[in-house]
Amino acid sequence: MMINEALKRSFIGLGFAAIVTFIALTIMMMTGSEQTVATIWENMLGSMLVGVYFGVASLIFEKETWSPLKQTTIHFLVSISIWLPIAFYLGWVPMGVVPLLIAITLFVVSYAMFWLGTRMYFLKLEKEMNRTVSKNN
Repeated sequence: MMINEALKRSFIGLGFAAIVTFIALTIMMMTGSEQTVATIWENMLGSMLVGVYFGVASLIFEKETWSPLKQTTIHFLVSISIWLPIAFYLGWVPMGVVPLLIAITLFVVSYAMFWLGTRMYFLKLEKEMNRTVSKNN
């Protein structure tokens, strides 16, 4: 059961990776930028790895025995630990202190925006469910 869910989420992550890769290739095409097949292949592989990771890592939030704070903390720490080495290796983040600080800042801001959006969605869903239950009582 869990393996099926992990596979399903992996494919969802691959779908997001495909969209990101398509956007990047579209920008390259529109700007006349050219790269070798090897460079495109490496970057696409990196995008796929990150996509699969984030797809599967969402299972962390299914761990009901952990508090939301523990789930979020573990997900965040593992996420940045996976993303940052891939980003360095592929040149998404250049080596250096300033680029590292900028990358970490942008990662934290992006993570916080996704977390906040998800949190607001579930709070809205909770209110709607409570309202429905109150109506039926």
